Amino acid sequence: MTQRTFHLDSDPIETKEWLDALLSVLKVEGAERAEFLVQQLIDRVRQQGIALPGALTTPYINTIPVNREATFSGDKKLEHRIAALIRWNAVMMVLRAGKVSSELGGHIATYASAATLYEVGFNHFWHAASQQHGGDLLYIQGHSSPGIYARAFLEGRLSEDQLMHFRQEIVGKGITSYPHPWLMPDFWQFPTVSMGLGPMQAIYQARFLKYLHNRGLLNTQNRKVWMFCGDGEMDEPESLGALSVGGRENLDNLIFVVNCNLQRLDGPVRGNGKIVQELEGVFRGAGWNVIKVLWGSAWDALLAKDKQGLLPRVMMETIDGEYQNYRAKDGAYIREHFFGKFPELKALVADMSDEDLWHLKRGGHDIQKVYSAYKAAVEHTGQPTVILAKTIKGYGMGTAGEGQNITHQQKKMTHEQLLAFRDRFKLAMTDKEVESLSFHHPGKDSPEIKYLQENRKKLGGYLPARRSRSDETITVPALDHFATPLQGSNDREISTTMVFVDILRHILKDKTLGPRVVPIVPDESRTFGMEGLFRQIGIYSPVGQLYKPVDADQLMYYREDVKGQLLEEGINEGGAFCSWMAAATSYSTNNLSMIPFYIYYSMFGYQRVGDFVWAAGDMQARGFILGATAGRTTLAGEGLQHQDGHNLLFFSVVPNCVAYDPCFGYELTVIIQDGLRRMVEKQENVFYYLTLMNENYKQPALPKGSEEGILKGMYLLAENKKPNEKRKHVQLLGSGTILNEVIAAAELLEKDFAVTADIWSVTSFSELRKEALAVERDNLLHPSAPAKQSYVAKCLSDRIGPVIAASDYIRLNADQIRGFIKQNYLVLGTDGYGRSDTREQLRQFFEVNRFFIVIASLHALCAEGVVSAKEIEQAFAKYSIDAKKPNPFTA
Repeated sequence: MTQRTFHLDSDPIETKEWLDALLSVLKVEGAERAEFLVQQLIDRVRQQGIALPGALTTPYINTIPVNREATFSGDKKLEHRIAALIRWNAVMMVLRAGKVSSELGGHIATYASAATLYEVGFNHFWHAASQQHGGDLLYIQGHSSPGIYARAFLEGRLSEDQLMHFRQEIVGKGITSYPHPWLMPDFWQFPTVSMGLGPMQAIYQARFLKYLHNRGLLNTQNRKVWMFCGDGEMDEPESLGALSVGGRENLDNLIFVVNCNLQRLDGPVRGNGKIVQELEGVFRGAGWNVIKVLWGSAWDALLAKDKQGLLPRVMMETIDGEYQNYRAKDGAYIREHFFGKFPELKALVADMSDEDLWHLKRGGHDIQKVYSAYKAAVEHTGQPTVILAKTIKGYGMGTAGEGQNITHQQKKMTHEQLLAFRDRFKLAMTDKEVESLSFHHPGKDSPEIKYLQENRKKLGGYLPARRSRSDETITVPALDHFATPLQGSNDREISTTMVFVDILRHILKDKTLGPRVVPIVPDESRTFGMEGLFRQIGIYSPVGQLYKPVDADQLMYYREDVKGQLLEEGINEGGAFCSWMAAATSYSTNNLSMIPFYIYYSMFGYQRVGDFVWAAGDMQARGFILGATAGRTTLAGEGLQHQDGHNLLFFSVVPNCVAYDPCFGYELTVIIQDGLRRMVEKQENVFYYLTLMNENYKQPALPKGSEEGILKGMYLLAENKKPNEKRKHVQLLGSGTILNEVIAAAELLEKDFAVTADIWSVTSFSELRKEALAVERDNLLHPSAPAKQSYVAKCLSDRIGPVIAASDYIRLNADQIRGFIKQNYLVLGTDGYGRSDTREQLRQFFEVNRFFIVIASLHALCAEGVVSAKEIEQAFAKYSIDAKKPNPFTA
């Protein structure tokens, strides 16, 4: 880190007069007046063209001076004893799991460094949901989970047997490695251990609470979102990527606590620099209130005695690698290498023993300092707050790894190290109890447990805690309520994207569902034909619209509003998806079911936010994700990085994601209505990924009786009542927009080669596969029972002819059902990179157009001896297909 060098003072007397004047104002009129005067001076100096350094960092001392610290309201002795119990039991969980199997693993050091940061919050600040309070939301650092479980054990929420089965979930009584709501649906609120995801989620969660409040849907005024993360975790792009949102939208309901133990997984975070100062600059620059908690209370007297300001200077000049080294050594080393940098500092600590020096606490381990920081953060208005708390990784582990590079991976402690741990934290345990790795609970009537329980009672109950279902009862309108899109477009050609917009408008008009809809778009509303919503429901802005929009005289002008319903997120898929996650889990976090529709360019789907998608599945999100301009060949001119032939498959691998690729508007309508029924009315823990196309074509009306097949994944769209007598008959399967090519291919087959066909619309190959696998498993587990038949097998088993499937996605999409089809099965798909051209040329290039479907059908019939190779050659000539064309899969 570079330090600014100042010239020698040419007039010390004048300098002293200025400083004395400032100190006088500070003493008589207070900090606010002093800050105002300093800011006025800075502004005037800059107006004169004098360049001042950016004031993004402050001295390397605590932000809150001693005389402005809050008065602690608790019992420090009891809280120290409670924290000691939790520390011990957290370690025992990991060590006992290691005894079962070295495969199980676990982490000791993270919670050891952050225990005080959590305990002050649990004892004094974090509200559970109750009739008096909506509840605070905690994003707990994943590696701290043993400590959170250990507290729940003292509270009586988890049994000793459950702690003994840490990371042993298959038997049914174990507890998860990290925060996983899917596996502990009544405990964990948010999955955070995929590092970097928690910070962005927390920012948009806080923003969503403001959104609900400003729209008048829910009073969220007193609720806070607390985000815990490590200083090493802040290197993840997502950790810092949305900080400006917090500052720009004045999210004073958001508090970050960054555990700055100066270590990441392998070593120092910034061994050659100062991570606290770096983060302070980043957060201040993004408009956050920054509180540094660096030094414990024992340092206050030393700082007060240091009249020359040498101690703050050394604190600033010492880099993080040195701080880590001090902790790994002893008090004598600290005396010589830290205080020994100046004789005056060495004299300052001459009356302190080496043990006293080694036990000088960092701020994040001091209850008083943390309490003051939390209270200041909770009371701060107009900005989000970040607390940069300096701690020691593995605090209390001693020779087992305290402050060492190996600490994160440390999963074992020797008997001697455990005895030292017990003695350090003054635990009332015998040597035999230590040797047997016993959990320690002082009894429900002990002062510690009574104190712990009383504090949680004052704050409304236990945390973390998760609501699995909303208390609401909502009835979703029946399918016939969506009559217009079910009737088709007559002769008008429209895209399924436009059908979706019509469906969305229809839902928005519903008195029950309408207010709950959360449309989310990452700066592509006009592309998707949604600009009409700007005026209809408004774009959410916490300050409304402070300007007259340039298109104010137009019908669909750009309208921002405090009560706006549309979330227009800018070019920011990660942030948009986090908004979707917040809305999609509102039933749990707010006891208010919301219906988010997130629409975006499909190519920038799972591959851009896949980690968030997986987390959304874990936290049981409910909502719709719409990949618009979907398919490799539907987005004609945009080319390689815009054409999507694979994200549908990516979404389908998320266990609770229901993925569909509808071709027609009525299919989309049936799916959305059923999705609303399942997610809102039945409160099933699923979410939907739906493809939308920008290609215009005629939209037919809903065929009678097709609803069940649409939802299961396929239905018979057109049946040839008189199949060819010579078995020149095929089963054609099409999905998405390529279904139109399949329909055209069926006509060509009959007209040019006397081959008849049945046409199947496949809305979801993945749903067909899931059902077939379930049937296959059931048969496997019940060998004596009559074998069941999958839905796809029932559809095709009695049908004549080979099966040919085509989609606008890679072949693996349609290949998902290959094992459940007894006929010869041939698949066409769009493997390879996209490119720019017309849709017609793209489909020819990727070999998924009607002509290639004809050729594939003839090949399949040729293999069965029904069609000759000569007829296939005729098809090549008739349709001008060059067999030497480039291979699209590798070209």
